[in-house]
Amino acid sequence: MKHFLDLASLSSDELQELIDIALRLKAEWRDGGNAPCLQGKTLGMIFQKPSLRTRVSFEMAMKHLGGDAIMLGPGEIGLGVRESVPDVARVLSSYVHGIMARVFDHRDVVELAEFSRVPVINGLSDDYHPCQALADILTIRESCGRLRGLKLAFVGDGNNVAASVALACAHFGVDFSIATPEGYEMKAPIREQAYTIAARNGVNLEMHTRPQAAVADADVIYTDTWVSMGQEAEAGERAAEFGAFQVNADLLRHANPAAIVLHCLPAHRGDEITDDIMDGARSRIFEQAENRLHAQKAILLRILA
Repeated sequence: MKHFLDLASLSSDELQELIDIALRLKAEWRDGGNAPCLQGKTLGMIFQKPSLRTRVSFEMAMKHLGGDAIMLGPGEIGLGVRESVPDVARVLSSYVHGIMARVFDHRDVVELAEFSRVPVINGLSDDYHPCQALADILTIRESCGRLRGLKLAFVGDGNNVAASVALACAHFGVDFSIATPEGYEMKAPIREQAYTIAARNGVNLEMHTRPQAAVADADVIYTDTWVSMGQEAEAGERAAEFGAFQVNADLLRHANPAAIVLHCLPAHRGDEITDDIMDGARSRIFEQAENRLHAQKAILLRILA
């Protein structure tokens, strides 16, 4: 595994190995700390978008594993504006041992990987959020005790998170069902990637426009904000389109009685999810946020060690 850009380009075995490493590293960390496997290694972190979980989890992951991290904000690089993406890749990869990039255009992270001499991790792009999806799978595995044969229902926008969760489910044997308003479906090329992997692993993928149909008998209910970064001008229109797609007590009645609830955060409470669900007994949202740390340790150890 040279880079970690999206889940479609990795094998199911490679992803299973990452989950196994994450489980081991999490247990090790809770038992007194991780071994300094990345001592002397530095991760360069490029941010075009603001971040809480991505920045802190990657920085702390490097520290826990004995390494270091450098944060580079949008004003410091001007990726593709002040300097071309290839030039940034060539220069930065001569200083650090790995690059993590949180960008808008997915082509930027692909181009970084093409011209970098060190591994590149996609910390988020407009098309994919693979680090989040790996943490999601880790959370489901811990909460449900298994993956194969479960059903996950995604309610809301067919965005980068939904895309990566669909791909993760296809790899790990989790049936995937999504409900989106018309016009907000996952991009067709990504749907095709998910269908291809799902067919190989005997996974069922369903697309719906009614959330009640998507969550029927689901073991995991997943939602995300209706308005992602860069979509602020669409906030009013999206609120009207997504009003019936709120994850609340009424919707959960259609799911498995033991179903858990996930959200990648940040959450807009009262919009895509209600307080009683987010803070309730079925929520695994904050465990999910913590697991960003452990899943990313696995990625870093696998490609930097």
